[in-house]
Amino acid sequence: MRSSNKRSRNKNNRNRPNSVGNVVNRVFDSSGPEGKVRGTPQQIIDKYNQLARDAQLSNDRVNAENFQQHAEHYMRLLSEAQREQDARREQQERENRERQQQRDADRGNRSDNDQQQNNQQSQNNDPANAPQPDVMATSGDDNSDSGLVETPEAKAEDKPKKPRAPRKPRKKPEPQADATPETKTPDAAE
Repeated sequence: MRSSNKRSRNKNNRNRPNSVGNVVNRVFDSSGPEGKVRGTPQQIIDKYNQLARDAQLSNDRVNAENFQQHAEHYMRLLSEAQREQDARREQQERENRERQQQRDADRGNRSDNDQQQNNQQSQNNDPANAPQPDVMATSGDDNSDSGLVETPEAKAEDKPKKPRAPRKPRKKPEPQADATPETKTPDAAE
């Protein structure tokens, strides 16, 4: 079954306001006293002004006034569209300025915060500002109460060093007398 709701697929059925740019650049069909005039508002104004001049030159004051009224109508349309366009442009510029000021203020705040953090980090990295360990006085060799770990260097300082015995020279292998030149050891060949 078909739905009882019929939707129009016509593009002209959209409910949206007439945009300003659409009026300025839109092509109109104007039904004037001497037939249709087609074009943008500015083109229609120019055409009706030309027709009004031609009517004045032929001493037809009624048609001249009629063409001037038609031209005035399209001048009103065009001027209203341009006023709206200017108002929107000013509004956008104002919003852009406000956004830019907000961005600048945020950037300034961020740079101030970054600088403060850098200062804090540099102070934290400075050994003079770093927390120093407590030094505990120990008496004698009793390191068990201090909580310190005994290192090999500390053990070496406690014991007196014994002088090392000199090394004995190594014995060199004696060459074999019964070896022939073909059966020499690799050391002898060199």
